[in-house]
Amino acid sequence: MFSRVVILLLGALAGLLLPQLAVGQDAHTGGVFVDKAGVLRWTQGKQEVALFGVNYTAPFAYSYRALGKLGVDREQAIRQDVYHLARLGVDAFRLHVWDVEISDTLGNLKENDHLRLLDYLVDQLERRGIKIILTPIAYWNNGYPEKDTGTGFSSIYGKGEAYTNPRAVAAQERYLTQFLNHRNPYTKQLIRQDPGIIAFEVCNEPHYHQPEGPVTAFADRMAGAIRATGCRKPVFYNIAESPQVYNAILNAKVDGLTFQWYPEGLVGGHTLRGNFLPYVDRYPIPYAGDLRFKSKAKMAYEFESADVVQPVMYPFMARSFRTAGLQWATMFAYDPLALAYANTEYQTHYLNLAYTPAKAISLLIAGQVFRRVKRGKTFKGYPADSTFDTFRVSYREQLSEMNTPEAFYYTNSTATRPAAPAQLRHVAGTGSSAVVRYGGLGAYFLDWLAPGVWRLEVLPDAVPIRDPFAKTSLAQPVTQILWNDQPLQLALPGLGENYTLRGVNEGNTAQTTATGGHITVRPGVYLVAAAGQNTAAYGAQTSFGAGQLGEYAAPAPTDLGPQVRHTPPAQAGAGQPLRLEATLTGVGPQDSVLLVAQHYYGRTQTLPMTATTYATYAATVPAALVYPGLVRYWLVLRHAGKRLTFPGAFAGQPGDWDYAHPEHWEVPIVAAGAPLPLFSAGADKDLTEAHGVDNQGWTDYVTTPAGALALRLVQGPASAKNPAPAAGAPVAALRAYLGERLASRPAAELAGFRTVVVRVRLGAGAGALRLSLATRDAVAYTAEVPVSGPDWQEVRVPLAAFRPAPLLLVPRPYPGFLPLDYTAPGAPGALKLADADVLQVVLGAAPAGPAPLTVDLESVSLQ
Repeated sequence: MFSRVVILLLGALAGLLLPQLAVGQDAHTGGVFVDKAGVLRWTQGKQEVALFGVNYTAPFAYSYRALGKLGVDREQAIRQDVYHLARLGVDAFRLHVWDVEISDTLGNLKENDHLRLLDYLVDQLERRGIKIILTPIAYWNNGYPEKDTGTGFSSIYGKGEAYTNPRAVAAQERYLTQFLNHRNPYTKQLIRQDPGIIAFEVCNEPHYHQPEGPVTAFADRMAGAIRATGCRKPVFYNIAESPQVYNAILNAKVDGLTFQWYPEGLVGGHTLRGNFLPYVDRYPIPYAGDLRFKSKAKMAYEFESADVVQPVMYPFMARSFRTAGLQWATMFAYDPLALAYANTEYQTHYLNLAYTPAKAISLLIAGQVFRRVKRGKTFKGYPADSTFDTFRVSYREQLSEMNTPEAFYYTNSTATRPAAPAQLRHVAGTGSSAVVRYGGLGAYFLDWLAPGVWRLEVLPDAVPIRDPFAKTSLAQPVTQILWNDQPLQLALPGLGENYTLRGVNEGNTAQTTATGGHITVRPGVYLVAAAGQNTAAYGAQTSFGAGQLGEYAAPAPTDLGPQVRHTPPAQAGAGQPLRLEATLTGVGPQDSVLLVAQHYYGRTQTLPMTATTYATYAATVPAALVYPGLVRYWLVLRHAGKRLTFPGAFAGQPGDWDYAHPEHWEVPIVAAGAPLPLFSAGADKDLTEAHGVDNQGWTDYVTTPAGALALRLVQGPASAKNPAPAAGAPVAALRAYLGERLASRPAAELAGFRTVVVRVRLGAGAGALRLSLATRDAVAYTAEVPVSGPDWQEVRVPLAAFRPAPLLLVPRPYPGFLPLDYTAPGAPGALKLADADVLQVVLGAAPAGPAPLTVDLESVSLQ
């Protein structure tokens, strides 16, 4: 059996649509239709549809194989994940079916375990009231991130051939016919008749080119194959993947159009940092005014803030979709609980209630945004739109928040008070608030059952221990799960300070009484009741929504032992106390944590570290030890008379005669006024984003004559396929997050910097180079870099030369029709260096020649 996940599910595992998360879809047991105005409506009642949720891939491809490799019961995995999706208020599910795993090369449907698990998943979703749109043709093979093994028609016909090769077209027609006529053994319904499956998207991300006629003909033929089965449900078609033939899709006989959104691109290789809210402030569709477009319904089949764990992106994306008129949006892709410890399914995506609790709660809030915001409603631009309706989103606080009289949801500790405490019925969050003070790092939910009686659900602590967007492996956990006793204080209406707490999920025998509102809890489900309340009627089997009161699913503790995550400062100022902070797990109540700091070849000082929050420890190295040179340091965990030293988790500690391990952290100590490096190609190549901005640009790393590493920004030759960009248009760019670097110097010292120094070489014919500094509120200030001649040189750009300018949105948003820049409103004042968050170096286009045009960048620093 699978050792990483413990599933504590009681009674019928049939599903749960929790009362506070229900949005009325149970009333819509019939189908949907698209009216003449292109609005998707429920057949019963004619109300507009607004459904929000996820993609999830456990029956297929890598997820299927990985679950098997880990010995997981796949049906159980599906049940636990669907429970969590319902817990997050998901009411929409979309999946591109891996046709390559359930078909042969002729398009005949194969009855196998993949198809059976898809049927099982559909049944579990429908039991929870979650509506479904299926995309029968994925076109992908099944390998990523491993080798392909699929043998269906998509294994021999690529996307470019799929709509032009008569045999490929016939195979797809045959497959669609058989797929829609497949009978689900769990629901007893044909797929085309299943009321929980409300529509179909023909195929996933097709690739088309001119001429447009064959594209329209193919789309019509595939839609016709679906309708020829007797299916009368709406048929959607992708229009965003091949924008060069959008007219072909607008002319097709389909009922709806599908879009995707990856606002910072994909597969950055590391966590992206900085304020990305301007990237998701709007979703303008270029052909929105076309009457053909207006007559069709719109859905986002996939979206995600890739390589970003910040819990602020989804609510903005949901709102922007609604402004654009979309009625369905499904994030790609929710990680199976059994695999989320390593984030191996899709390295660039990471979402799971247990493992990314704050981001998951932001999905819950985003779903409420999607349902509450009227289709087509417009808003002021960022940052004026950070508070809207009953929602608030803050990059600086890393907070998304929903505050209605009945529900209070938040992704981080908040000072906001509930809108109407006496009417409050549902609370969900991470961190603390006016009604819940919690010391753990997992998500929690509180649901009102009766006056003075609440259901409390607590997820385990989730501690990030590695970058989840770096290279992944099933052998390398990126998040550690711990089941701890954590302090909890509740201040809920009608509960009082001496409430009782009783465990109700399987194996949870806890029973205690709060003192002054304070209590201690472990992961599980509890009945919380005011003193004197008779709760004998509430048990594990008591009905709760579509499930039972004691239903619970959570991963088992990650068996890793103590783990440390820490990144040393790039440098520190001499004569100033040096505060060092680290994430450290596995510290018991009787344990102690020490910081051993040593000035290189100088004296050593051992300092106690204190817990600032759970799993976060800090200590301050006194100014006397922080003089110009190098400070080395170690963390030591003392447990039961033994010592464990990090980095490395070695027995013993520095200072022992036989502690022979060279591993340590270090930070350069510089004198006041010393240059502050903002980017060094050799040191920062894996910490920054460097990309082409259009199809003509790219980046590379080269060496200088002195042997140092330099970033090369390249403008490629023009061609018929990639014509030359407009003069000065961005073709390649570097983006570097500056937060900790600037924080390493006192504000008074930052105020003394006057110049940005760029070490650079301009190739013959290359375009202009621009520097931008963007603040935490995404206000950009830009200056030209006056490079002269082809030699390596240090160019000095006065900070006084920086002027407000549009912020270039890189990595580039996808699809390509989205805005490439953001202009802050109003008249920003002068640049305040202490508020800077991001550095950009941008190569502008020059007249293209037969050879690439290049600029080489070795470093950028403040002086």
